[in-house]
Amino acid sequence: MTLYKTKVINIGNEAEMFREEGMIILFGENAPESLSDYCYNIKVEPVTGEIEAGMELSIGSEKYSVTAVGSVVRKNLSELGHITIKFDGSREAELPGTLYVEDKALPEITIGEEIFISGGH
Repeated sequence: MTLYKTKVINIGNEAEMFREEGMIILFGENAPESLSDYCYNIKVEPVTGEIEAGMELSIGSEKYSVTAVGSVVRKNLSELGHITIKFDGSREAELPGTLYVEDKALPEITIGEEIFISGGH
């Protein structure tokens, strides 16, 4: 079951800079100008269920197992399209707006790339 589906509509000039730290930042089309350079802008879409560890994040053809979910990920994703995705395999959500996924190479992200969160029953 797909809980969330969106598309990358723009890539900020500095969005790649967080890759070295194993993270990417998503933000909807209304990202503040001061932040949009650092983000992958996505179309704001509703999240249709609870995002939980064990689900799957897909970015293009790359798939990542969700390991932990910050307390405001669902709300921020639905309302602002804004979360950080951290590729470090953390089992505890340290930051409320961060989605943690398995420690694997980050995907190459291009404009038009689709992002999905799926799993559950």
